[in-house]
Amino acid sequence: MGNQLAKDQEDLRNLNFTEEELQKLYKNFNKLDKDKSGALEPQEFFDIPELTNNPLVKRVIEVLDRNNDGSISFLEFVQGLNSLSASSSHQEKLRFAFQIYDINNDGYISNGELFNVLKMMVGNNLTEVQLQQLVDRTIIKADKDRDGKISFEEFQDMVQDLDVIEKLTINC
Repeated sequence: MGNQLAKDQEDLRNLNFTEEELQKLYKNFNKLDKDKSGALEPQEFFDIPELTNNPLVKRVIEVLDRNNDGSISFLEFVQGLNSLSASSSHQEKLRFAFQIYDINNDGYISNGELFNVLKMMVGNNLTEVQLQQLVDRTIIKADKDRDGKISFEEFQDMVQDLDVIEKLTINC
């Protein structure tokens, strides 16, 4: 256990946050940790009013949960937020956004993955056919090497003119 604690502390030092910001994040993390388990379970995220109706919360939780144990440790929490901090690079922010779509973590966004994430976002506002047409058009437009999927580089090209970076920046 002592070795893990030392490793976690080293990992925390390698983040873009100051000691003061980490203390503030830890305080907020503990407020969210209603059952005082030392980790955030999905339901604790859904208890946050601003996130209750966000269709991507479940997917963001999956991305944050690096060890796939079903809950978010403080280290996983701040590592995820680190990608979105004001001092993280554009590439780190885009990598986080890319991970939302890359459900199976193979380094590509497939037609099915894009469909599933967009379905979460649009709900029943589009029919399945309309949504599939949107996905197909997006893949055709973004897929420069014509392999039927979107790589991280193709994703970067696709979103470069959007204000993704501003929307993916948090301030502590």
